[in-house]
Amino acid sequence: MSEVDSRLTDRQIRFFRTFGYLGFPGLLSDCIEEITGEFEKVWADRGGGHYNRPHEGKARSCIVPFIDQRERLCALLDDPRIAAIARKLLGDDFNYMGSDGNYYVGDTGWHSDGWHQGIAHLKIAFYLDPLTRETGALQVIPGSHLIEDRYASGLQQEIGRSEELWGVRGAEVPAVALETGPGDIVCFNHNTKHAAFGGGARRRMFTINLCQRYPENRLPELRNYISGFARFWVDCPYSDTMIRTASAERTRHLEQVLNNSSHLPELSRKAREEMPEPSRG
Repeated sequence: MSEVDSRLTDRQIRFFRTFGYLGFPGLLSDCIEEITGEFEKVWADRGGGHYNRPHEGKARSCIVPFIDQRERLCALLDDPRIAAIARKLLGDDFNYMGSDGNYYVGDTGWHSDGWHQGIAHLKIAFYLDPLTRETGALQVIPGSHLIEDRYASGLQQEIGRSEELWGVRGAEVPAVALETGPGDIVCFNHNTKHAAFGGGARRRMFTINLCQRYPENRLPELRNYISGFARFWVDCPYSDTMIRTASAERTRHLEQVLNNSSHLPELSRKAREEMPEPSRG
């Protein structure tokens, strides 16, 4: 897909608002080998797995923040194709809310990455291995992001008991499988119910998380969101590399989070005392 083609149409925007997800086949096919190489370098720099330990394939390994670790990956925020998606769905002054890099293992059950009302949060996912419905492709339940809707609120309450309440296992819940190959991009609203089933022991994926800029009267909610970074033992939502290499335009997408994260170092210190290792997700 070319840069021009990557600009969202009104139909795509309406689709996203209604169903909570979009796919962009081949959007980054021109640079996916370079991106994959950078992905692997981050893990090599971190001992090959979670918290400087090799990835053993028994549990998810996770690094937060992720794209911040390499200058080339930081620059994905500046890529016109990624920026176009963010601007169209979130507005010109969107926030970069961090990233995570993962080696996934096996199934990932149904869940939302947040339950936000009135402020849209967006996840842009980069899958680096070919994935089908049977081998760990992302599955989504269309419309499950509409927090005020009775259908979505019912899913929120019941989907964790699908076998008990509906007589179907998680993998049998009616859903759309977004089968992908390297270079494809998928994005979805954080509220959207999603899962993956049948994945192998080293499924490579990283995400960029973005949101609409918070209004002044809702900044306490933003600070509460930022508090969640403490479980990853980080003192700042962004790395020095992300901040140092930022253009004026990128800085615009960092400033609100940076201005509301002064409480994070103390929370991170407490997490180090209370947790045996950083969170895996």
